[in-house]
Amino acid sequence: MAASATPAGKPRQPSISQLRAFVAVAEQLHFRDAAAAIGMSQPALSGAVAALEETLGVQLLERTTRKVLLSPAGERLAARARTVLEAVGELLEEAEAARAPFTGVLRLGVIPTVAPYLLPTVLRLVRERYPRLDLQVYEEQTASLLDGLAHGRLDLLLLAVPLGAPGVVELPLFDEDFVLVTPRDHWLGGRDDIPREALKELDLLLLDEGHCLRDQALDICREAGRTEGTPVTTSAAGLSTLVQLVAGGLGVTLLPRTALRVETARNDHLATGDFADPAPARRIALAMRAGAARTEEFEAFAEALREALRPLPVRVAGRSAGTRSQGRSAGTRSQGWSAGTRSQGWSA
Repeated sequence: MAASATPAGKPRQPSISQLRAFVAVAEQLHFRDAAAAIGMSQPALSGAVAALEETLGVQLLERTTRKVLLSPAGERLAARARTVLEAVGELLEEAEAARAPFTGVLRLGVIPTVAPYLLPTVLRLVRERYPRLDLQVYEEQTASLLDGLAHGRLDLLLLAVPLGAPGVVELPLFDEDFVLVTPRDHWLGGRDDIPREALKELDLLLLDEGHCLRDQALDICREAGRTEGTPVTTSAAGLSTLVQLVAGGLGVTLLPRTALRVETARNDHLATGDFADPAPARRIALAMRAGAARTEEFEAFAEALREALRPLPVRVAGRSAGTRSQGRSAGTRSQGWSAGTRSQGWSA
């Protein structure tokens, strides 16, 4: 199959629409599903792929009555086509950002152990300060969020750091302490000087695999001297269920302080205890792709969000240009943050 040419003899260029159609078929291996995925009619999609094959002069697909397969050339060119579409997406993103900051769509990914407690502040900030910003929120676990950021499905993440992910810049927002949540009559309930070593032998309840909060809690326990063989009961997919299990006397758990009021305030079967300094803590940040077209906008958003978060029981970060992700958190209170105490600053 020879590549087609213009009347002047120059090779014709494939269109963006043709490339989008081909990539959709390459991913779905089904014309109807591919058409639905990109909002194109099936005849139009088939025509676009056929036109691309004519333009390039190669057969991209092997069609049968039952299925669609990529030809050897199609396998190679699908990867190239994805790269072209990603570059075009970055071009459009750059143009949109250049036209006006804080307008258009902002796709924000948030982890489940942050979303219920910080989103009210985030949404209020956007509504009052950035009314022309179309904020779209996606609640997912960390691995899914990072994949979405890397592939352009998400623009900005709100999650616990450090991430250890290449090509990701972290914009720190705050540190917050972990609090021990116990049944009401537990011997550690109500204390404000709990040593970390107390975690060695406690019946600890944690979230399911995949939640970063589970990994952070296990890191804290290892630092406290808890051995790998000490059982940990994993019984909950969310913090609300976890707290109910504690109230039922099945064990104790660790909660970030921002979650404390929401999850424990209406349950008189629970008690809480604070750790002795330095208390175990986690750091929450915004994360963006290195070199993102909207870097200045995201940095300004991070600074505005830090100010909006000051009423919460956290230690807010100072202004920062952002740091590339590396390493894992040591689970301890960080230095260099603005003042704040564990007992004051709750939001209204």
